Amino acid sequence: MIGPEKIPTPIIDLLPRELRNALPPLDSQEGVSDPIVYARFRSRDTNWIWYVTEGSPQDDDFLFFGLVIGLEIEWGYFSLSELTEARPPWEFPIERDLHFKPTSLSRVVRRNHC
Repeated sequence: MIGPEKIPTPIIDLLPRELRNALPPLDSQEGVSDPIVYARFRSRDTNWIWYVTEGSPQDDDFLFFGLVIGLEIEWGYFSLSELTEARPPWEFPIERDLHFKPTSLSRVVRRNHC
């Protein structure tokens, strides 16, 4: 017996024009004690979460800066290509939380008990 067919995950634009235009450029929130988080990406397979505070075009890619909750909780840079190309061994692609609204980092931390 063959298992149930997998329903393909719809492709969601991780960086729509509205978000691209709303993001402050890299380093613009540096030194701000409670920066604004503009987007949330997540992996259903690994429970990793990327909270985006800044972003800028870089060569043929787009570079983000934000809080990453994965094996550790840390600030760092990550690119759009890294998020879109991350597949194996995962079953699902990285997704943008379509319901996330820009909010302060302090609120994000309180919600996630970081």
